[in-house]
Amino acid sequence: MKKTIFITIVLLLFSFIISSFIEKKETEVDSKEERGIFISYIELSNYLKSKDKESGTKAIEEMVSNVSQLGFNLIILQVRAFSDAIYSSSMYPWSSVVTDYEGNALDYDILDTFLKFSHKTGIKLFAWVNPYRIRGDEDISDLSSINPAFSYLNTDTIYVSDGVYYNPAKEQTKELIVSGIDEIVKKYDVDGILFDDYFYPTVDEKIDLTDFTEYQKKNPSVTLTDFRLMQVTDLIKRVYKVCHKNDVLFAVSPDGNMENNYQKHYADVKLWGNTKGYVDYLMPQIYYGFYNEIKPFISTLEEWENISTETLLMPVLAFYKVGLEDSFAKSGKYEWIENNDIIMREILLSRNSKKYSGFSLFRYDYLFNTNLQTKTTMLEIKNMKKVVK
Repeated sequence: MKKTIFITIVLLLFSFIISSFIEKKETEVDSKEERGIFISYIELSNYLKSKDKESGTKAIEEMVSNVSQLGFNLIILQVRAFSDAIYSSSMYPWSSVVTDYEGNALDYDILDTFLKFSHKTGIKLFAWVNPYRIRGDEDISDLSSINPAFSYLNTDTIYVSDGVYYNPAKEQTKELIVSGIDEIVKKYDVDGILFDDYFYPTVDEKIDLTDFTEYQKKNPSVTLTDFRLMQVTDLIKRVYKVCHKNDVLFAVSPDGNMENNYQKHYADVKLWGNTKGYVDYLMPQIYYGFYNEIKPFISTLEEWENISTETLLMPVLAFYKVGLEDSFAKSGKYEWIENNDIIMREILLSRNSKKYSGFSLFRYDYLFNTNLQTKTTMLEIKNMKKVVK
Protein backbone atom coordinates (compact mmCIF):
# COMPACT_ATOMS: atom_id res chain seq x y z
CA MET A 1 0.00 0.00 0.00
CA LYS A 2 2.78 2.42 0.96
CA LYS A 3 4.61 1.59 -2.26
CA THR A 4 1.50 2.39 -4.33
CA ILE A 5 1.02 5.75 -2.57
CA PHE A 6 4.69 6.62 -3.09
CA ILE A 7 4.52 5.80 -6.83
CA THR A 8 1.34 7.87 -7.19
CA ILE A 9 2.97 10.89 -5.51
CA VAL A 10 6.06 10.59 -7.72
CA LEU A 11 3.94 10.45 -10.88
CA LEU A 12 1.88 13.46 -9.80
CA LEU A 13 5.05 15.45 -9.17
CA PHE A 14 6.42 14.31 -12.50
CA SER A 15 3.24 15.48 -14.29
CA PHE A 16 3.54 18.89 -12.60
CA ILE A 17 7.15 19.25 -13.68
CA ILE A 18 6.24 18.30 -17.25
CA SER A 19 3.43 20.84 -17.37
CA SER A 20 5.79 23.57 -16.17
CA PHE A 21 8.37 22.49 -18.70
CA ILE A 22 5.93 22.67 -21.62
CA GLU A 23 4.71 26.13 -20.67
CA LYS A 24 8.20 27.60 -21.00
CA LYS A 25 8.22 29.03 -24.51
CA GLU A 26 11.95 29.44 -24.53
CA THR A 27 12.53 25.69 -24.22
CA GLU A 28 13.81 24.21 -27.45
CA VAL A 29 14.12 20.57 -28.43
CA ASP A 30 17.44 19.36 -29.81
CA SER A 31 17.15 19.64 -33.59
CA LYS A 32 19.17 16.44 -33.93
CA GLU A 33 16.55 14.38 -32.11
CA GLU A 34 15.47 11.40 -34.21
CA ARG A 35 11.74 10.82 -34.35
CA GLY A 36 10.76 7.62 -36.04
CA ILE A 37 7.57 5.94 -37.20
CA PHE A 38 7.38 2.25 -38.01
CA ILE A 39 5.69 1.28 -41.29
CA SER A 40 5.03 -2.46 -41.22
CA TYR A 41 3.99 -5.01 -43.81
CA ILE A 42 0.41 -4.44 -42.61
CA GLU A 43 0.48 -0.81 -43.79
CA LEU A 44 2.21 -1.83 -47.00
CA SER A 45 -0.57 -4.30 -47.71
CA ASN A 46 -3.28 -1.79 -46.80
CA TYR A 47 -2.00 1.02 -49.01
CA LEU A 48 0.09 -0.59 -51.75
CA LYS A 49 -1.01 -4.15 -52.49
CA SER A 50 -1.26 -4.80 -56.24
CA LYS A 51 -1.24 -1.10 -57.13
CA ASP A 52 0.34 0.10 -60.35
CA LYS A 53 3.28 2.45 -60.40
CA GLU A 54 1.22 5.66 -60.57
CA SER A 55 -1.18 4.90 -57.73
CA GLY A 56 1.49 3.19 -55.63
CA THR A 57 3.86 6.13 -55.98
CA LYS A 58 1.10 8.53 -55.00
CA ALA A 59 0.29 6.48 -51.89
CA ILE A 60 3.96 6.39 -50.84
CA GLU A 61 4.32 10.15 -51.35
CA GLU A 62 1.28 10.70 -49.11
CA MET A 63 2.66 8.42 -46.37
CA VAL A 64 6.01 10.20 -46.34
CA SER A 65 4.26 13.57 -46.33
CA ASN A 66 2.15 12.54 -43.33
CA VAL A 67 5.27 11.56 -41.41
CA SER A 68 7.00 14.82 -42.28
CA GLN A 69 4.05 17.07 -41.43
CA LEU A 70 3.77 15.47 -37.99
CA GLY A 71 7.34 16.59 -37.29
CA PHE A 72 9.07 13.21 -37.65
CA ASN A 73 12.34 12.62 -39.47
CA LEU A 74 12.81 8.84 -39.60
CA ILE A 75 10.87 6.04 -41.25
CA ILE A 76 11.47 2.43 -40.25
CA LEU A 77 10.18 0.56 -43.29
CA GLN A 78 9.61 -3.20 -43.21
CA VAL A 79 11.28 -4.33 -46.43
CA ARG A 80 11.42 -8.05 -45.67
CA ALA A 81 8.86 -9.69 -43.40
CA PHE A 82 8.66 -13.28 -44.73
CA SER A 83 11.85 -14.24 -46.57
CA ASP A 84 10.69 -11.96 -49.37
CA ALA A 85 11.20 -8.39 -50.58
CA ILE A 86 9.36 -5.17 -51.43
CA TYR A 87 12.30 -4.20 -53.62
CA SER A 88 14.06 -5.65 -56.63
CA SER A 89 16.19 -8.49 -55.24
CA SER A 90 18.33 -11.17 -56.82
CA MET A 91 17.94 -13.30 -53.69
CA TYR A 92 14.36 -12.91 -52.44
CA PRO A 93 11.05 -13.01 -54.37
CA TRP A 94 8.65 -10.10 -54.56
CA SER A 95 6.45 -10.21 -51.49
CA SER A 96 2.80 -11.21 -51.65
CA VAL A 97 2.30 -8.41 -49.13
CA VAL A 98 2.43 -5.94 -52.02
CA THR A 99 1.75 -8.06 -55.10
CA ASP A 100 -0.87 -10.63 -56.19
CA TYR A 101 1.32 -13.60 -55.38
CA GLU A 102 4.88 -14.22 -54.21
CA GLY A 103 7.38 -13.67 -56.99
CA ASN A 104 5.09 -11.56 -59.16
CA ALA A 105 7.15 -8.45 -59.87
CA LEU A 106 5.76 -4.93 -59.64
CA ASP A 107 6.57 -2.33 -62.29
CA TYR A 108 8.23 -0.08 -59.71
CA ASP A 109 10.51 -0.49 -56.70
CA ILE A 110 8.76 0.32 -53.41
CA LEU A 111 11.91 0.75 -51.33
CA ASP A 112 13.53 2.99 -53.93
CA THR A 113 10.37 5.10 -54.15
CA PHE A 114 10.19 5.50 -50.37
CA LEU A 115 13.85 6.53 -50.32
CA LYS A 116 13.40 9.17 -53.00
CA PHE A 117 10.47 10.86 -51.27
CA SER A 118 11.98 10.47 -47.80
CA HIS A 119 15.38 11.92 -48.60
CA LYS A 120 13.79 14.72 -50.62
CA THR A 121 11.82 15.65 -47.50
CA GLY A 122 14.81 15.36 -45.17
CA ILE A 123 13.66 12.08 -43.66
CA LYS A 124 16.03 9.20 -42.95
CA LEU A 125 15.00 5.64 -43.74
CA PHE A 126 15.95 2.43 -41.96
CA ALA A 127 15.24 -0.81 -43.82
CA TRP A 128 13.52 -3.12 -41.35
CA VAL A 129 14.19 -6.83 -41.80
CA ASN A 130 12.72 -9.82 -40.00
CA PRO A 131 15.69 -12.18 -40.39
CA TYR A 132 14.33 -15.67 -39.60
CA ARG A 133 10.60 -15.66 -40.36
CA ILE A 134 9.40 -17.33 -43.55
CA ARG A 135 5.68 -17.56 -42.79
CA GLY A 136 3.47 -16.43 -39.93
CA ASP A 137 1.55 -19.71 -40.00
CA GLU A 138 2.33 -23.26 -41.14
CA ASP A 139 0.84 -22.89 -44.61
CA ILE A 140 3.59 -23.05 -47.23
CA SER A 141 1.31 -23.68 -50.21
CA ASP A 142 2.10 -20.22 -51.60
CA LEU A 143 5.87 -20.46 -51.09
CA SER A 144 7.42 -19.81 -54.48
CA SER A 145 10.19 -21.98 -55.88
CA ILE A 146 12.45 -18.92 -56.08
CA ASN A 147 12.17 -18.26 -52.36
CA PRO A 148 15.50 -19.27 -50.77
CA ALA A 149 13.53 -21.19 -48.13
CA PHE A 150 12.09 -23.50 -50.79
CA SER A 151 15.30 -25.50 -51.20
CA TYR A 152 15.46 -26.13 -47.45
CA LEU A 153 12.00 -27.59 -47.02
CA ASN A 154 11.98 -30.94 -45.20
CA THR A 155 15.45 -30.27 -43.75
CA ASP A 156 16.49 -29.10 -40.29
CA THR A 157 17.39 -25.70 -41.73
CA ILE A 158 13.66 -24.99 -41.62
CA TYR A 159 11.56 -25.16 -38.45
CA VAL A 160 7.78 -25.50 -38.72
CA SER A 161 5.57 -24.83 -35.69
CA ASP A 162 3.15 -21.92 -35.34
CA GLY A 163 4.89 -20.52 -38.37
CA VAL A 164 7.87 -21.35 -40.60
CA TYR A 165 11.36 -20.14 -39.68
CA TYR A 166 15.00 -20.50 -40.58
CA ASN A 167 17.09 -22.35 -38.00
CA PRO A 168 19.28 -19.61 -36.40
CA ALA A 169 22.08 -22.10 -35.67
CA LYS A 170 22.70 -23.04 -39.29
CA GLU A 171 25.62 -21.48 -41.12
CA GLN A 172 23.59 -21.35 -44.33
CA THR A 173 20.94 -19.33 -42.51
CA LYS A 174 23.50 -16.77 -41.36
CA GLU A 175 25.11 -16.52 -44.79
CA LEU A 176 21.73 -16.02 -46.44
CA ILE A 177 20.70 -13.25 -44.05
CA VAL A 178 24.03 -11.44 -44.18
CA SER A 179 24.10 -11.64 -47.99
CA GLY A 180 20.59 -10.22 -48.09
CA ILE A 181 21.66 -7.26 -45.96
CA ASP A 182 24.75 -6.80 -48.10
CA GLU A 183 22.50 -6.58 -51.17
CA ILE A 184 20.35 -3.87 -49.61
CA VAL A 185 23.16 -1.64 -48.33
CA LYS A 186 25.08 -1.83 -51.62
CA LYS A 187 22.08 -1.29 -53.89
CA TYR A 188 20.05 1.26 -51.92
CA ASP A 189 20.90 4.50 -50.16
CA VAL A 190 19.36 3.43 -46.86
CA ASP A 191 20.45 5.20 -43.69
CA GLY A 192 20.24 2.12 -41.53
CA ILE A 193 19.25 -1.52 -41.18
CA LEU A 194 16.96 -2.61 -38.37
CA PHE A 195 16.17 -6.05 -36.93
CA ASP A 196 13.09 -6.34 -34.73
CA ASP A 197 12.61 -8.63 -31.72
CA TYR A 198 11.98 -11.85 -33.66
CA PHE A 199 15.12 -13.86 -33.07
CA TYR A 200 14.81 -17.48 -31.95
CA PRO A 201 11.17 -18.27 -32.73
CA THR A 202 10.83 -20.89 -30.02
CA VAL A 203 12.33 -22.38 -26.86
CA ASP A 204 11.67 -25.84 -28.31
CA GLU A 205 14.94 -27.79 -28.36
CA LYS A 206 13.98 -29.41 -31.67
CA ILE A 207 14.79 -26.32 -33.71
CA ASP A 208 18.57 -26.69 -33.31
CA LEU A 209 19.03 -29.97 -31.43
CA THR A 210 21.47 -31.48 -33.95
CA ASP A 211 23.56 -28.33 -34.08
CA PHE A 212 23.72 -27.98 -30.31
CA THR A 213 24.58 -31.64 -29.80
CA GLU A 214 27.48 -31.40 -32.22
CA TYR A 215 28.76 -28.21 -30.62
CA GLN A 216 28.50 -29.61 -27.11
CA LYS A 217 30.71 -32.56 -27.96
CA LYS A 218 33.67 -30.18 -28.09
CA ASN A 219 32.26 -27.69 -25.58
CA PRO A 220 30.53 -29.75 -22.86
CA SER A 221 30.17 -26.85 -20.42
CA VAL A 222 28.07 -24.77 -22.82
CA THR A 223 24.34 -24.81 -22.10
CA LEU A 224 21.59 -24.63 -24.70
CA THR A 225 20.89 -21.05 -23.67
CA ASP A 226 24.57 -20.12 -24.06
CA PHE A 227 24.64 -21.77 -27.47
CA ARG A 228 21.59 -19.91 -28.73
CA LEU A 229 22.79 -16.56 -27.44
CA MET A 230 26.04 -17.18 -29.31
CA GLN A 231 24.23 -17.99 -32.59
CA VAL A 232 22.21 -14.79 -32.60
CA THR A 233 25.17 -12.67 -31.49
CA ASP A 234 27.28 -14.15 -34.29
CA LEU A 235 24.68 -13.00 -36.81
CA ILE A 236 24.42 -9.55 -35.22
CA LYS A 237 28.17 -9.06 -35.38
CA ARG A 238 28.33 -10.10 -39.04
CA VAL A 239 25.51 -7.76 -40.02
CA TYR A 240 27.14 -4.89 -38.14
CA LYS A 241 30.36 -5.41 -40.12
CA VAL A 242 28.54 -5.47 -43.46
CA CYS A 243 26.62 -2.31 -42.58
CA HIS A 244 29.68 -0.38 -41.43
CA LYS A 245 31.67 -1.48 -44.43
CA ASN A 246 29.07 0.39 -46.46
CA ASP A 247 28.67 3.36 -44.07
CA VAL A 248 25.21 2.26 -42.95
CA LEU A 249 24.02 2.19 -39.34
CA PHE A 250 22.68 -0.95 -37.67
CA ALA A 251 19.88 -0.99 -35.10
CA VAL A 252 18.04 -3.67 -33.17
CA SER A 253 14.58 -3.21 -31.67
CA PRO A 254 14.40 -5.89 -28.96
CA ASP A 255 11.61 -6.93 -26.63
CA GLY A 256 11.21 -4.24 -23.96
CA ASN A 257 11.05 -6.93 -21.30
CA MET A 258 14.72 -7.62 -20.55
CA GLU A 259 14.07 -11.14 -19.26
CA ASN A 260 12.22 -12.16 -22.42
CA ASN A 261 15.30 -11.40 -24.51
CA TYR A 262 17.27 -14.04 -22.62
CA GLN A 263 14.57 -16.57 -21.80
CA LYS A 264 12.55 -16.51 -25.04
CA HIS A 265 14.40 -14.78 -27.89
CA TYR A 266 18.03 -15.55 -26.96
CA ALA A 267 19.12 -12.01 -27.71
CA ASP A 268 22.15 -10.95 -25.66
CA VAL A 269 21.15 -7.29 -25.51
CA LYS A 270 23.38 -6.53 -22.53
CA LEU A 271 26.44 -7.57 -24.50
CA TRP A 272 25.32 -5.64 -27.58
CA GLY A 273 24.60 -2.49 -25.59
CA ASN A 274 27.75 -2.52 -23.48
CA THR A 275 30.24 -3.57 -26.16
CA LYS A 276 31.31 -1.84 -29.35
CA GLY A 277 30.97 -3.70 -32.63
CA TYR A 278 27.43 -5.07 -32.41
CA VAL A 279 24.82 -2.34 -32.85
CA ASP A 280 24.71 1.43 -33.26
CA TYR A 281 21.24 1.78 -31.77
CA LEU A 282 19.23 -0.17 -29.25
CA MET A 283 15.56 0.59 -29.87
CA PRO A 284 13.78 -1.36 -27.11
CA GLN A 285 10.05 -1.77 -27.46
CA ILE A 286 9.06 -0.13 -24.18
CA TYR A 287 5.36 -0.70 -24.74
CA TYR A 288 4.34 0.03 -21.16
CA GLY A 289 2.48 2.77 -19.34
CA PHE A 290 3.50 4.40 -16.09
CA TYR A 291 1.07 2.31 -14.07
CA ASN A 292 1.93 -1.04 -15.66
CA GLU A 293 2.11 -3.39 -12.69
CA ILE A 294 4.63 -5.76 -14.30
CA LYS A 295 6.92 -3.43 -16.26
CA PRO A 296 6.32 0.25 -15.38
CA PHE A 297 7.76 2.62 -17.95
CA ILE A 298 10.15 4.54 -15.71
CA SER A 299 12.03 1.58 -14.24
CA THR A 300 12.07 -0.22 -17.60
CA LEU A 301 13.59 2.81 -19.34
CA GLU A 302 16.24 3.03 -16.61
CA GLU A 303 17.03 -0.65 -17.10
CA TRP A 304 17.71 -0.08 -20.78
CA GLU A 305 19.71 3.06 -20.11
CA ASN A 306 21.97 1.08 -17.80
CA ILE A 307 22.91 -1.41 -20.52
CA SER A 308 23.38 1.14 -23.31
CA THR A 309 26.86 2.38 -22.50
CA GLU A 310 28.28 1.83 -26.01
CA THR A 311 25.18 2.39 -28.14
CA LEU A 312 22.63 5.09 -28.76
CA LEU A 313 19.23 4.58 -27.14
CA MET A 314 15.99 5.20 -29.03
CA PRO A 315 12.94 3.88 -27.14
CA VAL A 316 10.01 2.64 -29.23
CA LEU A 317 6.70 3.74 -27.73
CA ALA A 318 3.32 1.99 -27.99
CA PHE A 319 1.08 4.39 -29.84
CA TYR A 320 -1.01 1.38 -30.83
CA LYS A 321 -2.21 1.09 -27.21
CA VAL A 322 -3.69 4.59 -27.09
CA GLY A 323 -7.33 4.46 -26.01
CA LEU A 324 -7.30 0.69 -25.46
CA GLU A 325 -7.32 -1.61 -22.46
CA ASP A 326 -3.93 -3.14 -21.66
CA SER A 327 -4.81 -6.38 -19.87
CA PHE A 328 -1.14 -7.36 -19.39
CA ALA A 329 -0.65 -4.26 -17.22
CA LYS A 330 -2.95 -5.79 -14.57
CA SER A 331 -3.95 -3.01 -12.14
CA GLY A 332 -2.85 -0.43 -14.72
CA LYS A 333 -4.90 -1.89 -17.56
CA TYR A 334 -7.09 1.21 -17.99
CA GLU A 335 -4.25 3.72 -18.08
CA TRP A 336 -4.28 4.13 -21.87
CA ILE A 337 -8.04 4.78 -21.75
CA GLU A 338 -8.06 7.20 -18.83
CA ASN A 339 -5.11 9.33 -20.05
CA ASN A 340 -4.33 11.11 -23.30
CA ASP A 341 -0.81 12.38 -22.63
CA ILE A 342 1.13 9.17 -22.01
CA ILE A 343 3.23 9.36 -25.17
CA MET A 344 4.08 13.01 -24.48
CA ARG A 345 5.25 12.21 -20.96
CA GLU A 346 7.25 9.21 -22.14
CA ILE A 347 9.03 11.33 -24.74
CA LEU A 348 9.97 13.95 -22.16
CA LEU A 349 11.20 11.35 -19.72
CA SER A 350 13.23 9.53 -22.40
CA ARG A 351 15.07 12.73 -23.26
CA ASN A 352 16.81 12.58 -19.90
CA SER A 353 18.59 9.33 -20.78
CA LYS A 354 22.36 9.71 -21.17
CA LYS A 355 22.58 7.84 -24.48
CA TYR A 356 19.28 9.17 -25.84
CA SER A 357 19.16 9.90 -29.56
CA GLY A 358 15.42 10.02 -30.14
CA PHE A 359 12.26 7.95 -29.99
CA SER A 360 9.99 6.03 -32.36
CA LEU A 361 6.30 5.18 -32.46
CA PHE A 362 4.69 1.89 -33.37
CA ARG A 363 3.03 2.14 -35.82
CA TYR A 364 1.91 4.33 -38.78
CA ASP A 365 -1.75 3.25 -39.06
CA TYR A 366 -2.54 4.13 -35.46
CA LEU A 367 -1.52 7.71 -36.17
CA PHE A 368 -2.96 8.24 -39.65
CA ASN A 369 -5.65 5.66 -40.41
CA THR A 370 -8.99 7.36 -39.67
CA ASN A 371 -10.65 3.97 -39.15
CA LEU A 372 -8.41 3.38 -36.13
CA GLN A 373 -8.54 6.88 -34.68
CA THR A 374 -10.57 7.72 -31.61
CA LYS A 375 -11.07 10.88 -29.58
CA THR A 376 -8.26 9.70 -27.31
CA THR A 377 -5.99 9.22 -30.34
CA MET A 378 -6.48 12.80 -31.47
CA LEU A 379 -5.91 14.19 -27.99
CA GLU A 380 -2.76 12.09 -27.60
CA ILE A 381 -1.44 13.47 -30.89
CA LYS A 382 -2.36 17.01 -29.86
CA ASN A 383 -0.47 16.65 -26.57
CA MET A 384 2.50 15.00 -28.29
CA LYS A 385 2.79 17.94 -30.66
CA LYS A 386 3.46 20.19 -27.66
CA VAL A 387 6.86 18.55 -27.27
CA VAL A 388 7.52 17.65 -30.93
CA LYS A 389 8.06 20.85 -32.90
